[in-house]
Amino acid sequence: MSIPQSGGGPIESLDQLAGLLESGCKPRDQWRIGTEHEKFGWLTDSRLPLPYAGDRSISALFAGLESRFGWTPVREGGNVIGLTRNGANISLEPGGQFELSGAPLVSALETAAELDNHLDEVRQIADPLGIRFLSVGAAPEWRHDQMPVMPKGRYRLMTDYMGRVGTHGTQMMYRTSTVQVNLDFSSEADMVKKMRVSLALQPVATALFANSPFLEGKANGYLSYRSHIWCDTDNARAGMLPFVFDEGFGFEAYVDYALKVPMYFVKRGDTYHDVTGQSFGALLEGKLPGMPGERAAISDWANHLTTIFPEVRLKRFIEMRGADVGDAQMIPALSAFWVGLLYDDVSLDAAWDLVKGWDAQMRQQLRDDVPKAGLKAQVGGHSLLEIARSALALSAAGLKRRARKDAQGRDETRFLAPLSHILSQRHSRAEVLLAQFKSEWHGDVSPAFRTCVF
Repeated sequence: MSIPQSGGGPIESLDQLAGLLESGCKPRDQWRIGTEHEKFGWLTDSRLPLPYAGDRSISALFAGLESRFGWTPVREGGNVIGLTRNGANISLEPGGQFELSGAPLVSALETAAELDNHLDEVRQIADPLGIRFLSVGAAPEWRHDQMPVMPKGRYRLMTDYMGRVGTHGTQMMYRTSTVQVNLDFSSEADMVKKMRVSLALQPVATALFANSPFLEGKANGYLSYRSHIWCDTDNARAGMLPFVFDEGFGFEAYVDYALKVPMYFVKRGDTYHDVTGQSFGALLEGKLPGMPGERAAISDWANHLTTIFPEVRLKRFIEMRGADVGDAQMIPALSAFWVGLLYDDVSLDAAWDLVKGWDAQMRQQLRDDVPKAGLKAQVGGHSLLEIARSALALSAAGLKRRARKDAQGRDETRFLAPLSHILSQRHSRAEVLLAQFKSEWHGDVSPAFRTCVF
């Protein structure tokens, strides 16, 4: 989840809403890569999830990272809920998922270095405490009532509301982990093309990164249970955004959509005021029930945009949200995959050619099929495996043309290696784990705590 926004001044005109999105337009030489990943901490002697407070806890990790590595704490109501340093943030998901939101970086080479440094710092604090982290997209054996609850006001509101608007919302909040990459655009037209390509191909990422086949100690029937959960979490704020493919889509059309999404909260100081289900338009007009006369600020709009959860999300950048978290190789692989497709014009045009014949029904059916079928899903008479191979080849070609190299002369294509391996083997990490579960694990998920760790 995003670090809470504040300030920005009052909203005087609806034009400011689209203006906030448009302010993300950047020339190509200023495009950056922001990579975020979540991971579950657990106690090595009990295999229980990491609590917020105590000698062996998230709070202890925060304190160690602050004192030894110069991170600055972010507080809410007296509790440390995150850390910040040099454009990067460490924050908490509702069930204690420990999240690195990386700094905006120039290349996947820097992304990989940032990840290595982060994991090294975390290990130095965590190992002496008997804490490790899982590299899977869903908690493999913990029940919902075993999950810790983080002391963040927005999560209390969301937990109650999610239970009223979908069947899987609290599972999403407390028992799943994702990886995403955030990318820039140069103009409204560039944003539109990137949104369309990334929405259509998001199921490819879901299939390639599928890594959540277990829940409560059993195989759950899916390769990406995390993705399945999103099919009925809160459909008013999730999904494949078919209107993005309509003629005339742009910043204003996304604003129209976002205004229809019910609010969660209005934040004033450290207080989250419960306005679940109410309209942002009412806040614009100073007519929110329970907060009469309170008017919207730019920070309220920025916070509202963080409570919308489609497969691809638009803010002042574009967020790819379809992947389960994986190991330390898979995290930069996601960044490299999307950078190669979206940051090279030739590959971007070719990717659009790959998907432009799909209609809304085909895109939705593919998205619905992939959590269970993975790369065996079909679209337009083609297997997703075939589509994924084409997309990966386009990504590699785009990365080669970018020609960003490290000191050894290696370019960003090396980060696609684990994806190439998945396609050559024709099965995802989830399928590998399920095969182990049925054979050498003898139907016991506990070996995941040895196999699926950072």
